[in-house]
Amino acid sequence: MNRKPIFDAVRELLGRPFSQGEVDGIDEAITCAEDGLSGAKRSLGQPGNDLIKRFEGCGRRRPDGQFEAYPDPGTGSDPWTIGWGSTGAGIGSGTVWTPAQCDARFEQDLQRYAREVSDAIGDAPTTQNQFDALVSFHYNTGAIATATLTKLHKQGRFAEAAREFGKWVQAGGKGLPGLVRRRAAEAALYEKA
Repeated sequence: MNRKPIFDAVRELLGRPFSQGEVDGIDEAITCAEDGLSGAKRSLGQPGNDLIKRFEGCGRRRPDGQFEAYPDPGTGSDPWTIGWGSTGAGIGSGTVWTPAQCDARFEQDLQRYAREVSDAIGDAPTTQNQFDALVSFHYNTGAIATATLTKLHKQGRFAEAAREFGKWVQAGGKGLPGLVRRRAAEAALYEKA
């Protein structure tokens, strides 16, 4: 498809040239429309960002201002976590990051988790608050692709989906009060209009 007429028409309506961010956004929206999607890929909103940061915290700050990895509170070992809840290859006992490294990895992780949630729910009708709650859930559990919560959401059974959050409160076979609080906050955000 020749996109130039679309860009020319929108530019004329605005009465000004585009910023690069606007060009990228319009280009992505056209690509999504061509692919038969219901709009551009979703991204995490501020309520979701705030919820994740509130529960993840940027823990284990050392006196020198850097952050060290810590073991999973449920298992006492793997997965090791650092910064804003980052886990994965290269993170273990002895891993130390600067605050800038913690923040950069958080932004990278958010994009990945938002993309994975977007892929999992497809074109199911989803409010921004529902999406944010699902990203927080996935950021913590990694289970968006297999959770009954996702299946119910895709079927539009939102009240039932909201109740599913409360089933994900264990780590290492133990119920954790922090997970109970997080799942309640996610469910409340999911149900918020």
